[in-house]
Amino acid sequence: MHEKTTTERPAEQQKQEQTTVQQMNAKQEEERTSKEISKEKLEEIVKGMNEFLQPSHTSLKFAVHEDLKEYYVQLIDDRTKEVVREIPPKKLLDMYAAMMKFVGLIVDRKI
Repeated sequence: MHEKTTTERPAEQQKQEQTTVQQMNAKQEEERTSKEISKEKLEEIVKGMNEFLQPSHTSLKFAVHEDLKEYYVQLIDDRTKEVVREIPPKKLLDMYAAMMKFVGLIVDRKI
């Protein structure tokens, strides 16, 4: 005589698993929305970093690239106000933005 075994899980275990899945989904959604920062918020953060460094006479300036909405750092000579170095270089960011725009034009025209 063969006994038929079932692999049914207790309702409590199923409920627990469902709650865990819902918590994971909520956490992923929260992480996704927290990564999306508005332009105004980004500019506010950059301004705050600049104000924080100003009293120490540190020659760093944080700036936001207009097209990419990415920030970069400028090392500035306090005496001459000349930009000594940019990290990453603004020219590189400009080239990347131009390439992205060009790629967008190619894709738009082929479709």
